[in-house]
Amino acid sequence: MSPFGRPLVDGDRLEVAGAVVTLKINHRARRVSLRLDRTRRQIVATAPSARRLPEAAAFARERAGWIAERLAELPASEPIAPGMVLRLFGEPVLLQPGSGRARWLEADADQPHRIAAMGEGEGYARAVMLMIRKRALAVFTARTADYAARLGAPMPRVAIMDAKARWGSCRPARRGDGGSIRYSWRLALAPFAVADYVAAHECAHLLELNHGPRFWGHVKALVGDERPHRAWLRAEGARLHAFGS
Repeated sequence: MSPFGRPLVDGDRLEVAGAVVTLKINHRARRVSLRLDRTRRQIVATAPSARRLPEAAAFARERAGWIAERLAELPASEPIAPGMVLRLFGEPVLLQPGSGRARWLEADADQPHRIAAMGEGEGYARAVMLMIRKRALAVFTARTADYAARLGAPMPRVAIMDAKARWGSCRPARRGDGGSIRYSWRLALAPFAVADYVAAHECAHLLELNHGPRFWGHVKALVGDERPHRAWLRAEGARLHAFGS
């Protein structure tokens, strides 16, 4: 019997070696397997069928050592506190204590950009992340307006999200509206060129709902070779998702 007192099902979660292990069914899989989902900071145990989910769970427990090693390789989450210097869209931003509502302070001759917020611990961190979201929304709204105009597409609504599986999503225009694009606020922690590539990528979807040659042609016309930016996200995405988690 499973630890749930019932048969295991797709999506059940176990704890092994201090890690969350999510059970998944993939009918195309030929065997039971484990993998590290770096973005969600969890282990996925895959089985070819529901009948073999107990085997996947047992396999995860047998590989507790491997799971612990993979978790140790993930970037640590650094506490958000006054004195910390972030890089938002490639620019240094100093976190400092403040009073009243959190606010963004532009750079001057003596200091970099700053975020001033009040509170301590989680309260301070929430205030800082709210300001990062606002900054991300402002930057992505401007970049989306530029790229939509260059592509001859209507300006979509722009919003910020905290998705773990994707950096952006696009719904093209329909009769009566210009569509919508959502971006992960964590892209503000990436270099500007990388975040700008994601904006170009999502705007290209306003014209092409696929990843075919015409789609990539639009992306290249906007930002040139996209491969270095995609490689950066693959290499550094886990670090971005560790921020504030």
